[in-house]
Amino acid sequence: MPGMGTPELPLPDGLVLRPFRGVRFAVEDPAKVTSPPYDLISDSDVDALLDSHPNNVVRLILPRSPRGDSPAQRPATHRQGEPEPSLSRRIPTDITTNGSPSTDAEPAPMAEAAPSPPNETAVENRYTGARDTLRAWLDSGILVPDEAPALYVYEQSGPGVLQRGLIGDVGLADPGQRIILPHEDVMPGPIADRHALMSTTQANLEPIFLLYDGDHGTATRVVDEVASTRSPLVSAHTEDGLTHRLWAITDTSEIDAINADLHNRQALIADGHHRYATYRVLQRQEHATHHRAQTRPPEDAEPVVGPWDFGLALLVDSTAYPPNLQAIHRVIPDLPLAEAAAKAKGSWRVRDFDDLAQGLAALEEAPEPAFLLAGEGGAHLLTDPDPMQLARAMPPDRSERWNSLNTSILTEFVLPKVWGMRDDEQAVRVVHHDTDAAVRLAIRTGGTAVLLKPLAVEDVLAVAAGGERVPRKSTSFGPKPRTGLVLRTFAID
Repeated sequence: MPGMGTPELPLPDGLVLRPFRGVRFAVEDPAKVTSPPYDLISDSDVDALLDSHPNNVVRLILPRSPRGDSPAQRPATHRQGEPEPSLSRRIPTDITTNGSPSTDAEPAPMAEAAPSPPNETAVENRYTGARDTLRAWLDSGILVPDEAPALYVYEQSGPGVLQRGLIGDVGLADPGQRIILPHEDVMPGPIADRHALMSTTQANLEPIFLLYDGDHGTATRVVDEVASTRSPLVSAHTEDGLTHRLWAITDTSEIDAINADLHNRQALIADGHHRYATYRVLQRQEHATHHRAQTRPPEDAEPVVGPWDFGLALLVDSTAYPPNLQAIHRVIPDLPLAEAAAKAKGSWRVRDFDDLAQGLAALEEAPEPAFLLAGEGGAHLLTDPDPMQLARAMPPDRSERWNSLNTSILTEFVLPKVWGMRDDEQAVRVVHHDTDAAVRLAIRTGGTAVLLKPLAVEDVLAVAAGGERVPRKSTSFGPKPRTGLVLRTFAID
């Protein structure tokens, strides 16, 4: 079916999860070659993962240059989701931009790269190194392709945790189709970084995380039956206390039944907005490349479906396995805590705390919107904003629900109006979940940590269903899929 505004692109007519030939590590302890998702890995985490096993998947998803750069020299995208600045100009900014409606926006074709400055050459070498490492591991048998295409049942379990879902090739739907719903804005820098990796390696090395309201349907029943009655291909116990198990479904009747159940459902991108946007940029680029390579392609020729028309994804029934939604905190380097609190007093009620724990307890009890500022010298709770100032700051073309989100208020009111800055990846760092890590980073950078409460799942779903997107890095759904249990390469897929 022709693409919307891009006739050369095929589009799925529903939610599709295609089987693929997974590529898996052939090692004694599979846990030691896995990692968290790339944007949750700190510099010290990279070293620890490489110490655990020389073939850890982090060598592929966060490669270092052949010169052996130290962690401090790695691009900023590898520090809690910040982008690679030197690559940002390669992605057109009209894909989606922070704070602007972009539900129907299409990734534009990749621009031709300008000549690389010296620092960018090292970055390029990293991706080439990842490609060469991937090939070497396949050639040597460290990575082994499965014999038959499969959908993979994936289970994460541990104290208070049980999540099961399906890993497969998800058909890349246009946001305007309302099949796969984004709920967050994306930034060009991280897309450029992930695009450089995917296009160079010709692989999807870690799945995005999708949630759907499956209502305990056929797909979920198959997932539970497989996990309960069959022996897993992989069982790995990771340092976070979770056990990860993987099964392959190769029976075509089971795969057909799963897809019949999924076809008319919607999926929410829980984690992996930048990677999903990258999938679609890469899809456009690959179709353009193959179209140019054809000799006088007919104007009405149907596009050939290739591996780039799909992306690696974990799909979880949120009815059967409700997600855990956590906050993502902000750190503003070079904004001293005392200055941040003083400026806030003109529009917020500010309460001072000497102890971070007391401040966090007060934040937990405070009605929204509320923020805890923390760093060197204590903590300050912001509550009860001036209603007139708040109303003037919030965009009138947004829904009331969107304007009530704490991340929206932070983006549209606190940052620009109170502190005179924009919420972009250069000025504002993000830290997932960990309040202590956010405060340490604030102290180390002479700045202020802005600690938030997590959004409500129902608010996120309602905003996405209404065609809006919450500000960047507003949500952290979990448990996130572990990277390295199963990989996907275009050549083997």
